[in-house]
Amino acid sequence: MKIGICGGSGRMGRAVVRIALERGHTIGAAFDIPSSPFFGRDAGELAVAMNIGVPLSALSEEGLRACDAVIDFSSPAGSLALLDCAIKTKTAVVLCTTGFDDAGKKKIDDAAKEIPVIFSPNMSMGVNMMFKLVEIASKSLSDGFDVEVLEAHHRMKKDAPSGTARRLLDIIKDAIPRLGKGKEVYGREGLPGERTNDEIGVQVIRGGDIVGEHTVFYISPEERIEITHKAATRDVFAKGAMRAAEHIAGKKAGHYTMNDVLGI
Repeated sequence: MKIGICGGSGRMGRAVVRIALERGHTIGAAFDIPSSPFFGRDAGELAVAMNIGVPLSALSEEGLRACDAVIDFSSPAGSLALLDCAIKTKTAVVLCTTGFDDAGKKKIDDAAKEIPVIFSPNMSMGVNMMFKLVEIASKSLSDGFDVEVLEAHHRMKKDAPSGTARRLLDIIKDAIPRLGKGKEVYGREGLPGERTNDEIGVQVIRGGDIVGEHTVFYISPEERIEITHKAATRDVFAKGAMRAAEHIAGKKAGHYTMNDVLGI
């Protein structure tokens, strides 16, 4: 396949280029913002210290037409611009960016009517399996268990809680009726009083170079269940995004999910 990457100079963009080449694909185009200090440099030089003849360039229809699918690790604004362009070229898109507002999410849904799109807050195959396990556990343990969510990331992460934690919270609320409109309690201090039955505790850790860790706790007076995912390297996200691109390339228009990629 010919893979495109949007956000090519970033850590994830470089990882995607490397993983694509390792899996026998070629890079059709690598996009970045003109203000990037790496703009114009060869994407292979940055990713694998090897010139592949694909310079980091501005988003363009011409570049997209050279790709079977494009993987986006840019920004919400960059992702939406990519969708506008991809609709014109009928290019499959894998969106790996988080932080979209409601208007942005609607635009993603609208784009999926025109082109194949996969959008996930986390591209790790393991995390997406965790989403399914949390859905099952939440439906089965809806009574008698308190639910808490813990997430940890590196000190440079800007948003909190993470997009993955937000997705876990949504799954829990959808599966447990009493928590559907429950309170999200971020940390506890002083004398907050006893824990109520309609709250979900959310704890956020930021420090060092933690790639990403998420745990959902189900706690009753008699037992505790923990569902945990820990990412050891960022390659898990690049590999998951590549699996997603391989899955939707050539598919008809639609909003696909990582469950489709996993076959669950």
